[in-house]
Amino acid sequence: METEKLKLLFVVNPGSGSNKISFTDEIENFFRDREEKIEIFELPKKCEISTLKEKILGAKADRVIAVGGDGTLKLVAECVLQTETPVGIIPAGSANGMAKELGIPLDITEALIVATTAKPKQIHVTLINNELCIHLADIGFNAYLVKKFDELPERGMWTYAKAAWHAFWYHRKMSVEFSINGKQIKQKAAMVAIANATEYGTGFKINPDGKLDDELFEIIVVKDYAVMEIIKIWLSKLPWNPKKIEIFQTDALKITTKHKVHFQVDGEYLGKVKSVEAKIVTKAINMIY
Repeated sequence: METEKLKLLFVVNPGSGSNKISFTDEIENFFRDREEKIEIFELPKKCEISTLKEKILGAKADRVIAVGGDGTLKLVAECVLQTETPVGIIPAGSANGMAKELGIPLDITEALIVATTAKPKQIHVTLINNELCIHLADIGFNAYLVKKFDELPERGMWTYAKAAWHAFWYHRKMSVEFSINGKQIKQKAAMVAIANATEYGTGFKINPDGKLDDELFEIIVVKDYAVMEIIKIWLSKLPWNPKKIEIFQTDALKITTKHKVHFQVDGEYLGKVKSVEAKIVTKAINMIY
């Protein structure tokens, strides 16, 4: 029996990664002798969601593949949210958090094989202050780190280390308040993560209990700049010390802060906020991995 020919739409962010290779050329070369039909759309520098959505609808592709980092994936996901259209990833960003979360290879050829052949699986996402969050969002320390990282001219782990060092020295704890499971929480915290996934692109597992399909998300309250606690957990995989880091589960939550705090979603710094409202969006995306 002849295999039905897939049509694949690749949404390529030319600004992703180190610009050492042309992902468009790599994709075209990979499919040169294959039967799948492909279309490649290179994102302009400022691409409106409406423009991309129109492109995706017009392409009538069987699969839409985001070629870039978490920001590119988020843009594609917003266009096909709660539809049947499967979404794949070719990791081409700085951190590639969601690709690592799903076990998608960082090698482009291997990633293309996964995007073409793997079976889609349905995952949930969170909506945070009306921003789609597929991976991880937070307020406080890490959001400030993301801001400092974006301000530095280069990319890579060394740049990330410099941004982290700056954040450890200059960021201050915040006062947060929220109600969960009938309990009122008032806490000084270095950061609060709203986690659908388990780990950041750096490999640090902030949310060991996270599942992408369980209709819940986790709130991780990091009460102090617990560097040694974080290193201990990172290396030994031992559980959190609840005096320093506490985890809650819910499907909806509002967090308020005494003063405006730094806020990021899926690696994109979104400025300062005094409140964060989050809720689960079930059966949101058919991910290919």
